[in-house]
Amino acid sequence: MSITKESELIGMKKISEVVGTTLKLMREYAKVGMSTKELDEYGGEILKSYGAKSAPYETYGFPGYSCISINKEAAHGIPSNKKILKEGDLINIDVSAELNGFWSDNGGSFVLGKDIYNHQPLVDASKNILRKAINNIKGGVKISEIGYLIETEAKKSGFKVIKNLAGHGVGRSLHEEPENILNYRVKSNRERFKKNTTVAIETFISTNSTVAVELNDGWTLVGNKGGYVTQHEQTILVTDKYPVILTESNEIWN
Repeated sequence: MSITKESELIGMKKISEVVGTTLKLMREYAKVGMSTKELDEYGGEILKSYGAKSAPYETYGFPGYSCISINKEAAHGIPSNKKILKEGDLINIDVSAELNGFWSDNGGSFVLGKDIYNHQPLVDASKNILRKAINNIKGGVKISEIGYLIETEAKKSGFKVIKNLAGHGVGRSLHEEPENILNYRVKSNRERFKKNTTVAIETFISTNSTVAVELNDGWTLVGNKGGYVTQHEQTILVTDKYPVILTESNEIWN
């Protein structure tokens, strides 16, 4: 979405603060022994309290208010009473929603309790790479260059990237142009970030896999070669200098 007037910026700031706050509170609420369904319903209540509507639920009929992916699930995990959180689990929560005609998207991976399986280095790599990528975005920068930066930084950390999941434009709907802000460089992509547009930038950093494949439930994605995937995502406003992080209320970098 291209921001052309103050009311649009206010609308984007408001929904971004809502999804960011929801993500933060869900992360803090997650406890050992809780089901992912309970965690999701808690998030759903927060969205409702703001008058916001869950984007995956509204847009795609997703069976939950947020995507909650556990351990080997890479993305789009379905909240379930049967999935019980355990100590050391690698959890990803992705929250996107609509309010007053504006849409925003954010997500983050974290380790629940003690890091008994040594997932933290993967989590940290994803967080740090996202921060570095965003710091390098401004109007005129090639989208492919940011993809190159993400993949290069992942390799430096000893990890890979998922190549078929991507960041995207966001604002008047959940997914807009530019559609594929990928985690690697496509040299033929000449597209550039445009000043005053809102985009969701997300990292998908993995231990083994480079492609996400869908399970039989029609939603859940896992890595094609197994292992683990972490994701961190912020919705930003592109400027001619440092971007404005609209979803910073999620505190994923704290």
